[in-house]
Amino acid sequence: MSQTVKPSHEEEEYFAKVEIQKKRDLAEKVKKEKSQQELEELKKLHWRHCANCGFEMHPIVFKGVTIDQCPNCGGVFLDPGELKQLAGEEESLFGRFVDVFRF
Repeated sequence: MSQTVKPSHEEEEYFAKVEIQKKRDLAEKVKKEKSQQELEELKKLHWRHCANCGFEMHPIVFKGVTIDQCPNCGGVFLDPGELKQLAGEEESLFGRFVDVFRF
């Protein structure tokens, strides 16, 4: 009977980073293909609106950090650095997870 060998944490992390980079590259390609005017129009349509339901987000203070929350579905939007402020600066698995998504 052979045993299945599970991929290592480092291997999983590597493939997660590769996938994220592919998504970033695709987003950058789409951005370059759109004119500046198109991008401004899209921003006006979606700026500070919930990605889940489309309602306008409202700023709230949570644990001393101002974040945006949807009054309809309760969704939360964090600006760059806010997740790290809320989670703390400790280097942990969570910290490495957050770093994977950093631009």
